[in-house]
Amino acid sequence: MQNLFRHVPSLLIGSVLGSFIALNASVFATRNDAEAVKSLPFEELRTFTEVFQRIKTDYVEDVEDKVLLEHAIQGMLTGLDPHSNYLTPDAYQDLQVGTTGEFGGLGIEVGMDNGFIKVVTPIDDTPAQRAGIQSGDMIIRLDDTPVKGLNLNDAVKKMRGKPGTPIKLTIVREGQDKPRTIEIIRDIIQVKSVKNRLLEEGYGYVRVSNFQSHTGDDLEKAIEHLRKESKNGAIKGLVLDLRNNPGGVLNAAVAVSDAFLNDGLIVYTEGRIEDSNLKFKAKSGDLLNGAPMVVLVNGGSASASEIVAGALQDHKRAVIMGSKTFGKGSVQTILPMNNNAALKLTTARYFTPSGRSIQAEGIQPDIVLNKVEINSVESNGEELNIKESDLSGHLQNPKGKTEKDKVKAPEKMPEPESEAKPSEEESKAEALKEEGNEAAESKETKEDGKDSKNAANASKEVSKDKKKKVPLVKSDYALYEALNLLKGLAIVDSAKSGITPASKPVTKAPAKSSKE
Repeated sequence: MQNLFRHVPSLLIGSVLGSFIALNASVFATRNDAEAVKSLPFEELRTFTEVFQRIKTDYVEDVEDKVLLEHAIQGMLTGLDPHSNYLTPDAYQDLQVGTTGEFGGLGIEVGMDNGFIKVVTPIDDTPAQRAGIQSGDMIIRLDDTPVKGLNLNDAVKKMRGKPGTPIKLTIVREGQDKPRTIEIIRDIIQVKSVKNRLLEEGYGYVRVSNFQSHTGDDLEKAIEHLRKESKNGAIKGLVLDLRNNPGGVLNAAVAVSDAFLNDGLIVYTEGRIEDSNLKFKAKSGDLLNGAPMVVLVNGGSASASEIVAGALQDHKRAVIMGSKTFGKGSVQTILPMNNNAALKLTTARYFTPSGRSIQAEGIQPDIVLNKVEINSVESNGEELNIKESDLSGHLQNPKGKTEKDKVKAPEKMPEPESEAKPSEEESKAEALKEEGNEAAESKETKEDGKDSKNAANASKEVSKDKKKKVPLVKSDYALYEALNLLKGLAIVDSAKSGITPASKPVTKAPAKSSKE
């Protein structure tokens, strides 16, 4: 009797699997009678039921069937590739919130790598970025909990929490001898996917930190804002910064690419099912009217970022500058399930307009920039180089004058002495009068001394703040090089066309998608 009870779980699973097999066989047959019904792997399923039974009867603690089956599903999906996953109802809800641009946590995009959590990229203006977390960091411990053995969902759930509460991340960083611990205070993460500013007159900068559903619209607003800030509404060139952008919504990447293209293919996807075979094409209209572009990328630029960089590179629309990108060339589809959970399943690969697959290869920049840190760009103000104007007896410029040849301002002439000199008594009286005035002034100075001192200190602070302004070459060397390249491209472009970029804004229609 006892043996019979030991085999009850396997008998139940066997009956369920039998019903599942029969049901699926009928579904397959009704879908297409011409196709042979593929048989399920009975031997492997028998092994699965045997393992399930052993866990239920022999494991040191009792485990619910629901938990075991969820683990089995998670293992089945995570074993496929690093991006396929089973999303519990809570994880599915978090994903939906994340695509809208606001969620709670630390502000890092992460993935699994050999059982550890790998940082794909820290998100701009988040606690993780401010704490110094970098792309490529391996997280080996969350507070006192080792990451090894946790699945991605559990690790993410542990990193999230109430805003204002701390968490310690122990990380391993390439090039460092030992792990380091970084404490981060959780916060509400509000991601602004598009930021913009003028680098110099006529030269714009747009930073896209990730691709959300409204990123395409935000990009158009950013370009319009730059145009209003520029003189005559002209944009001579643009730097598009996709560094440490982990990707996001595919349609947003298409919209960003389409904003700078007049026609042609942007990206196409290929998968096993018909719905996975899509082509996205650009509509007429370039928001910059052909003004030159430089796109900045690095190892943290992944997925949708690589779609944009690949499309603009293939169409010769922009110069790609930086380091090789991440190399994620696969498309994940979210498939909702009846229990409010979802499958995040890799359903296709995407290809650039020229047919390149980015998967595990990445985008190779047109101009490679190594990681450079500028320690000092300060000058002592002394010109040590000898110039022509320093040579004795140099020829003068017939159309101008050198600094040394400029006429000096006449020295101030001494004032003539007065014809009527004061007497000795008048001089003494005047001296006593001046002495009294000085005493009065001294008293007033003492009374207002604190205010004067405070004003002087405030003036010094303002002066100090001005001196603290870090030059672009030191704060962001890659952006500095991109701006210099952009200036050169604008000069060449102007010389070829003989005209400056038009200032009239361009309205873009949505990009077309079509099935193959």
